[in-house]
Amino acid sequence: MSSKSTAEIRQAFLDFFHTKGHEIVPSSSLVPNNDPTLLFTNAGMNQFKDVFLGLDKRAYSRATTAQRCVRAGGKHNDLENVGYTARHHTFFEMLGNFSFGDYFKQDAIKYAWELLTSEQWFNLPKERLWVTVYHTDEAAYKIWQQEIGIPIERIIRIGDNKGAPYASDNFWQMGDTGPCGPCTEIFYDHGEHILGGPPGSPEEDGDRYIEIWNIVFMQFNRQSDGSLKALPTPSVDTGMGLERIAAVLQHVNSNYEIDLFRQLIASIAKAVALSDLNNKSLRVIADHIRSSAFLIGDGVFPANEGRGYVLRRIIRRAVRHGYMLGAKETFFYKLVAPLIQVMGDTADELKSHQATIEKTLKNEEEQFARTLARGLQLLDDELAQLQGDTLAGEIAFRLYDTYGFPFDLTADVCRERNIKVDEAGFNAAMEQQRYRARESSGFATDYNDVIKVDSHSDFSGYENNNQQATVIAIFHHGKSVNVLNQGEEGIIILDKTSFYAESGGQVGDSGILSNSHGQFAVSDTQKYAQAIGHLGKVITGSITVNNSVEAKIDIERRNAIRLNHSATHLLHAALRDVLGEHVSQKGSLVNEKYLRFDFSHFAAMTPKQIRQIEDIVNCQIRKNDPIITTLMDLDAAKEKGAMALFGEKYDAKVRVLSIGDFSIELCGGTHANRTGDIGLFRIKSESGTAAGIRRIEAITGQAAIDDLHLQSQLLAEIGQLMKGDADSLMEKIKATLDKVKLLERSLNQLKGQQAAQESVSLSQKVKKINGVNLLVTQLNNTEPKQLRIIVDDLKNQLKSAIIVLSTISNDKVSLIVGVTNDLTAKIKAGDLISFVAQQVGGKGGGRPDMAQAGGSNITALPAALASVEEWVNSHLT
Repeated sequence: MSSKSTAEIRQAFLDFFHTKGHEIVPSSSLVPNNDPTLLFTNAGMNQFKDVFLGLDKRAYSRATTAQRCVRAGGKHNDLENVGYTARHHTFFEMLGNFSFGDYFKQDAIKYAWELLTSEQWFNLPKERLWVTVYHTDEAAYKIWQQEIGIPIERIIRIGDNKGAPYASDNFWQMGDTGPCGPCTEIFYDHGEHILGGPPGSPEEDGDRYIEIWNIVFMQFNRQSDGSLKALPTPSVDTGMGLERIAAVLQHVNSNYEIDLFRQLIASIAKAVALSDLNNKSLRVIADHIRSSAFLIGDGVFPANEGRGYVLRRIIRRAVRHGYMLGAKETFFYKLVAPLIQVMGDTADELKSHQATIEKTLKNEEEQFARTLARGLQLLDDELAQLQGDTLAGEIAFRLYDTYGFPFDLTADVCRERNIKVDEAGFNAAMEQQRYRARESSGFATDYNDVIKVDSHSDFSGYENNNQQATVIAIFHHGKSVNVLNQGEEGIIILDKTSFYAESGGQVGDSGILSNSHGQFAVSDTQKYAQAIGHLGKVITGSITVNNSVEAKIDIERRNAIRLNHSATHLLHAALRDVLGEHVSQKGSLVNEKYLRFDFSHFAAMTPKQIRQIEDIVNCQIRKNDPIITTLMDLDAAKEKGAMALFGEKYDAKVRVLSIGDFSIELCGGTHANRTGDIGLFRIKSESGTAAGIRRIEAITGQAAIDDLHLQSQLLAEIGQLMKGDADSLMEKIKATLDKVKLLERSLNQLKGQQAAQESVSLSQKVKKINGVNLLVTQLNNTEPKQLRIIVDDLKNQLKSAIIVLSTISNDKVSLIVGVTNDLTAKIKAGDLISFVAQQVGGKGGGRPDMAQAGGSNITALPAALASVEEWVNSHLT
């Protein structure tokens, strides 16, 4: 068994299956494309889910991939184990081969055995390989025993070991319903010198027998009642962790000892000036830089919810482990360059986003450093006072809620000190908060209710606005029907159509389908696998399957969409010119009213930059260059320099959109004929949507002209109000503002004088409580802002006093407590105001000598003020 590098193993796997007729399909994005039910791509089959469900068809029936995966949130969450075990990762590569109704059990098993054991491939010792099968899968058992020749003592049947029928380590399911089937798993025996027993034994959790490959036989369709029906075309889905097989082939017992991690760990040790390469914190950081960098490269940025929150947790966990190693300055972002080097071709996407990734990581580490020190000190204080071995969930929540200290870091620190954390208590405290890391239970839907269309629709909308077509399917409430009658809503599938289905940010077309029998108003157009569905309602008569109809799009709406879509391409190119090559598209929406474009950038654009972008785009519009689309091979398009959106699914043949020598991108949308058709481009807003993501909203054509007219009209109306014209308007506004400031200054002076007079009269209402001056009163017709001035004046007059003032403004109670310095040892303003505020439905706080609060229960104010004297008296005695 010769040692191979991780890169060689990855390539050998792909090459082997390519020789077996498999299409090598690139890894998809870590953010599942058009799949909101899944937090991250966590298996090789994710990008083929619609193919397995029968919702999509590919030009190939066999595929092989090296899929980048993340398991750090939701159902598949390995975050807590990373750094403490030999094989858990948040980021890993899953090698897989797939059959879509092509070969099945026999070939899948033979391919796996050949790759693993043949001399020209992985050449593993056959006697070290064990297999498991589902306990009723006689076909797989016989193949392993009779055709492969594995002794029966190394073939283990695994039954329903998870408490329910078909709930087994060796039975896979996509969800509660839908495709499912038995598995066969292949294990490698590391040898007697390592503890652990074979799969299915009481000692199976040891490290001697390691699962290296799982082969799923997708042969059933689970119904909502739990019954299984045979699929008409059984399929195969396999997964082998690259890091695990690399450890086997490189003769090491831990994934973190393979060449890739050894190099990465050495770079981390150098960055934090550490000589001990066996420190487990180095493993944590090595794993986390991979997941962090690839997630940011795929458009995920640190945030307070969803995917961004999971990324933030990963980054902060890595940074804390760096500090534990003695890192004295920001270090995490420095690991991106070594990562790109060790990952080889897999990191090609990272290279183009390197600057963005580094800046994101640096910003996040600097932000976390500001909260980490304070949170650790508070946690240390709590642990020093701890009675017992469990930290209360409320304390963990307070650290999280008030100081931004993540729960998993609290758990990490406690685990290092053999202290448990009351996670149930933490979750209870979180119940009223927005749930940060969304639970993802996989594909939470009944796949037997999903609309499945086997037909194909030809799109003619690039050339035609109208199309004669045949109705080939109709759906009503998700069920296939033969006819839709007046007033009924549904989805109509045509054999060909001029209607564009929503894709690439462009909304679906609307319009009319009609014939002599009825009319169907199309409100939206969507894709259903290879078919195009027209969503809408029958407005007259009826539409029947096999009817011939005229499909006529709303041309005025389509034209407005086309202008906005073409302007989006000009905007993208202009942003890269002005802001830099790091700018890349992170989302878009193109409809008939406006365009929205999200892009990677770290700072708000200046007014000057926004003006530059507008000028550049409008300059391109005035050039009136033709907008040319060309159909070509994907590889040829990339060689030509066409920008592709990573994560988008492209066919082998792609449409390349070229606008002069200014912009070239892959795009399947509809566009203007020439840039001059756009007419005018105006940016309406620029804002931030997440860390490192900016958003521009803009308008074109008639909408932009209407906006100019509106602004001109508004300017004219302001001129009339100011009694000036365009030339003198600015000076008149400045003069008016100066006059307002002067009047406000005079008014504030008068209010100050009034407050001083008020404080003189109030000083006569002071009571003596245990020898201490106490003033408690409600003021009428006094602004809340004046209360502080009055308290300061009273403290100066009385020298020693406790003062409680209140006022009611806009149906809200405002409270203030002032305590002179000589009395703060006995009475603290914050304690007193909390006592009063609670009674009026509010809360507040402040310094020992001054505190403010608000409340909503104005009827409770008299009683609350009346209770102050007794409270003060009790605290003075």
